[in-house]
Amino acid sequence: MTSIGASSGMVDWNLAVATATRLVRPGPEVSRDEARAVVAELRRHAKSSEEHVRGFTRLATEEAHDTPVLVVDRPGWVRANVAGFREILKPLLEKMEERRGGGAGNAVLGAVGGKVTGVELGMLLSFLSSRVLGQYETFAPATRELPAGAHGGGRLLLVAPNIVHVERELDVDPHDFRLWVCLHEETHRTQFTAVPWLRDHLEGEIQSFLAETDVDPMTVLERVREAAQTLAGGRPEAEEDDGGRSLVELVQTPAQREVLGRLTAVMSLLEGHADFVMDGVGPSVVPSVGEIREKFQQRRAKGASRLDLALRKLLGLDAKLRQYRDGERFVRAVVEECGMDGFNRVWTSPNTLPTKSEISKPADWIARVHRKTES
Repeated sequence: MTSIGASSGMVDWNLAVATATRLVRPGPEVSRDEARAVVAELRRHAKSSEEHVRGFTRLATEEAHDTPVLVVDRPGWVRANVAGFREILKPLLEKMEERRGGGAGNAVLGAVGGKVTGVELGMLLSFLSSRVLGQYETFAPATRELPAGAHGGGRLLLVAPNIVHVERELDVDPHDFRLWVCLHEETHRTQFTAVPWLRDHLEGEIQSFLAETDVDPMTVLERVREAAQTLAGGRPEAEEDDGGRSLVELVQTPAQREVLGRLTAVMSLLEGHADFVMDGVGPSVVPSVGEIREKFQQRRAKGASRLDLALRKLLGLDAKLRQYRDGERFVRAVVEECGMDGFNRVWTSPNTLPTKSEISKPADWIARVHRKTES
């Protein structure tokens, strides 16, 4: 296993990887020849998806060819995301280290705390690693194991065992399903490679969110504890007005709520756009797209088990499901009213991104962006 970096500090990143790798569920049973065939087909579909997505979205970019496609297993997905987390959280963790101060006692406490956090993060990633089908990862620095584009792009990850698992669970045509997944993930790669400012904008918003975090470790832990008690039903009835919110929502300050609103809007746009493109391209290249879409939506909605539902609530994954629905409705409404070129004005600058309220009211975005441009 490749070392992610230093293990000291607030999070033991290597322990997070080791824990997740140890706890990760085994993938579906496939022979070596089957596994090779799946990897080869996913690579072919990722390549063919480039042309389909570009033609449909009219977002042309040469840099997509420069961003690698990596077909990975579950531990490979874990390592990529730990590397990304470590990079994006670095400024926050450095502030927390400074706040904690030096001294032998604090050093010992920090080492213990870092290991505890590493184990907890590893447990979380082991849960998520069996559920993600694909991802455009853009924050992890380029390494031999995680190559990136020469122009600073990321890499497209396709998690082969999860794709095989879901296609079997849904009982759909595996070749159609693999192409369908690639269309969604290729749309994300196209978004980031065709819109040069998007990655930096997203990272800036995340850093703004983290900068507002109370850097006192005990305060952060107390907020997490309160959130866990609320989600477990352990707080008094008089305080249950927060019961409908996720852990992410409960630990934020008022300033963070503003940033989170903007992040929610842009993530809704990106996810909804990918769903819209996947369904728009699908009928012409995926014969069984109707059956796949219906079965996949049912799977998204119900979750796998009571534990799955509880963890989805805790992690705010229910909000992610709403992002798919709300974002897709926004994209569809704008394209129907303004055409694809009119919709693509959304990529002009951060100022033309929809606000959180505009995601649910596309007419407001059309009025703001199109009338302002045409006046």
